[in-house]
This record gives sequence, C-alpha cells and structure tokens, in this order.
Amino acid sequence: MDYIKRDLERKFLHMSSAFKTVMVTGARQVGKSTMLKHLAEGQNRTYVTMDDTQLRNFARTEPKLFLQTFQPPILIDEVQKAPELFEEIKILCDNSDERGQFWLTGSQSKKLVKKAGDSLAGRICILKMYSLSAREKLGVEPADELEFSLKSLTARQKLFPANNIVTTFDNIWRGGLPDVQEKDEEQLGEYFNSYIETYLMRDAVDDYGIADTEAFRRFLRACAAFAGQLVNYNDIGSSAGVSGVTAKDWVRILQSMGIVFLLEPYASNELKRLAKTPKLYFCDTGFCAYLSSWTSRSVLMNGAASGHYYENYVISELLRNYAYGKSKVNLNFYRDSKMKEIDLIIEENGVLHPVEIKKSASPDRIALKAFSVLKSSERQAGTGAVICMSDTVLPLDENNLILPSCII
Repeated sequence: MDYIKRDLERKFLHMSSAFKTVMVTGARQVGKSTMLKHLAEGQNRTYVTMDDTQLRNFARTEPKLFLQTFQPPILIDEVQKAPELFEEIKILCDNSDERGQFWLTGSQSKKLVKKAGDSLAGRICILKMYSLSAREKLGVEPADELEFSLKSLTARQKLFPANNIVTTFDNIWRGGLPDVQEKDEEQLGEYFNSYIETYLMRDAVDDYGIADTEAFRRFLRACAAFAGQLVNYNDIGSSAGVSGVTAKDWVRILQSMGIVFLLEPYASNELKRLAKTPKLYFCDTGFCAYLSSWTSRSVLMNGAASGHYYENYVISELLRNYAYGKSKVNLNFYRDSKMKEIDLIIEENGVLHPVEIKKSASPDRIALKAFSVLKSSERQAGTGAVICMSDTVLPLDENNLILPSCII
C-alpha cells in the first residue's frame, strides 16, 4: 500500500521547528511510526524502536550510554517502553538550542503523557494522531481550514467528489486504520480480531493491570452497543457483567488507549442543562462496527443503527479536522430539561456554531428547532449547520447552512 499523506504532517513539522522534542501519541496502528519515518526520509536522523528487546533493555539500563550511541537528531519509536530515557533527553535538550532534536512516538497513555510532560516540561510538544480520515483517504488537502460561511464552503466543495451514501458507509464500516483499507470482509474481520488480541488485550494486562480479559472483551462490545448515547456506567457494566465502578474505570482506560472519546455536555451560567454526563463515541467507526458484528457495509447501511453510526462518523471526522488544525476549538453537545438537544456545538474564538447531524439528503428547518437556545448564552451564536447527505452546500435560512458531510 502506498503512503497516504497525513493531515498531522503540517502541524508536526511546525511544532518541530519550535520545540526541542515532539511526541506523537495515539491508538495502536493508526500510522504514527509510518508518518514520522516518512518525514525523516532524506534527513540525517537516527531511527530506533523500543520494540527491539535488546535496544529496549539497553535504553532502560543505560539511558545515558544509549543516547551517546544513538545521538540526536533521533526518532525513537514506542518510547513508552523505555521511560528511563526521558530524564536523559531532558539533559540533552538543556545542553542544546537545536529544535526538533527528538521525535518520539508512543501508544496513547495518560501515564506516558504525564511522565513525558513532567520530565520535559517546556521542552516537549505532544500531538495526538487518529486513524485515517475520509479526506486523507481521498488525498484532498484544502488550503483553508473549515469555516462556517457559504462562500468558503462552496469553494471547499469543489475539491471533493459528490456526496455518496455507499462511499460514506464504506468509510464508516471499514474505518481508518491504514492496514485495513485494502482488505476484504473476511480479512477485515480477522484483522480486528487480531487487533484486539495482539494489542488491546496485551496493553490492558501489561499497562493497566486488567486480570479479567474475558470481561474486558465483553466490555468492549458493550461500549460499541452504547456508542452515541449518554454514558450510563451501570448499564454498560451490566451488559458486560461488571460493576458500574469498574465500567467507569475501564471507559477511562479505553480513553487512554485512544479507542473511545467522551463528548462533554455544554454548560454556561445562562444555559441550564439536564445532561450532566458525556456521550460515548468511538475514535474509529470501523472498529465499533466490528465489535457490534456488522459484517458488511450494506448490512450496516441498511440497519437500524445506521443513523447512530453516521453521527459517530461525522463527529469523529470533525475531531480529526480540528485536532490537526491551527485554531483551538471546543466540541460539546447540548441537552436541557425541556429535552431540546443539539448534536454538536463547535466553540471557536468565543463563537458557538450549533450543528445537527442527519443521514437525510434533504433535511428541513425542523432540524434547527433547538438552535435558538444559544441566544441565551453569554457567548455569541454564529452560523449553524445541518451536516447531512445533501449533494451541495445550501442556505437553510439566514443563519444556518446545509453542509454535505463529504467536505468536512
């Protein structure tokens, strides 16, 4: 499979020019090592991986000697397996003004991020990588960031193929892990099964001390069944045969692994909320579909859960988009005591953009009915959107747009 250019490349190189150390974290097999090795081509940069048992033992027992042997500029893969290196990296950073000396990758872990942050405070930039977005698969790279204006979105649409439900659900069902893109249905199932056994179960035991791996497997499937819903730890735990307390701990572990993310409810002094718990989504819809036994694209597309998967897909695509962008953005949802709900609120530069997500190709103004609640917020309410399967960007009213999901 040919290399697929990643949207994170721009941000990574920009940070490498400003920080002495840059680390890319993320779930297993999302392409962290592949991207950094690609960016290192043509550079005089040493590459070492802590997957190598001898090198790992060397790094752990003799970190100073290790970095005398393998000198910067260096790319250290799976650095979480040799945390002893961080203190020595700190010393080398302090003895040089060179930027981008150390490129690191590590499987996503709160323990790793804390260790790196504590040891290398002020010297390290930590970036998060997700599996492939639909845009990365297409090889489309808009010059401008996503902006909620008719003019900008109309220009953006010209770069993308037309919206197509079959293509969309192939992206949803297959997901974004690079290694699955050319696999057939049978191969895909075996890949995800191996992914669980080879990576997730091993990490659950080795990194998080989970002893009951069978219960953890059940818990993975239970989380997939509750994707897109308000988190109820007792219900998820009951489905997996574990307590609500254990379920809460295990959701945090899946967050640390980069498997799921929690979308928090929006709140302000003026807006009263009913929902006090977050919504659970999967970072990769393909893995979620596998866990729920959706064995083909067509079965998923025509199934009762298709709307939930479409919502998870849109939100995870936006999560990638903003994670790799220049601007800091907050993503939340809204639900109040009168059961008014907004699927997503994008807060950028103090402006709130309400978003509804509909699998429909022709949504109507009813989809906007909850947007008016934002007028009570102390924040400015900006242009809203209904992200859907429409063919083209269109105004829905004077303040809101129809936005095809294929261009996000």
